[in-house]
Amino acid sequence: MASKAAAAAAVDFTRLYSTLGLGKETIASLQAFRKRHGEAQRLHSQYASQPTTVDFSHYRSVLKNTAVIDEAEKALKDFKPVTYDVGAQIKAIESFEAKALAKAKETEEKIDVELKELQATLANIEEARPFDQLTAMDVGEAHPRLIKVVETMIQKGKWNVPGYKEKFGDLNLM
Repeated sequence: MASKAAAAAAVDFTRLYSTLGLGKETIASLQAFRKRHGEAQRLHSQYASQPTTVDFSHYRSVLKNTAVIDEAEKALKDFKPVTYDVGAQIKAIESFEAKALAKAKETEEKIDVELKELQATLANIEEARPFDQLTAMDVGEAHPRLIKVVETMIQKGKWNVPGYKEKFGDLNLM
């Protein structure tokens, strides 16, 4: 028990919250749970240290009506705690856990695929030629539609790009 408490005390929860990137509501719920857990542990240790036996001889010497004491002693001896079948709840928890685990594995696979795509994109960006070293032909080879548009504009005698002046203004000094 002491080793569990020492392990829990050794955990830096603020660093853990920030590392996992948890939301404010989740952090608040976890902190509330930790507070309730600490209070429950404190109460448990407080009540566990108290004696659990009843001194009926003391009550017989103090009270005149010993029939009540005999009845209470008999009720205490005959008391059997009720046992509950928690199998259904455990099965529900296990099924929820299995679903959550399957969903987590599915999410992990999706993230792995996305991570591989991002790494491929990053490698492509790192291996790409710098922008200032590109030529018009390189851009044309990458997007053949641009070559066709430019050739059509040249054949029609259009030397202005539609919408350029509206967007960037006229740079002529005359």
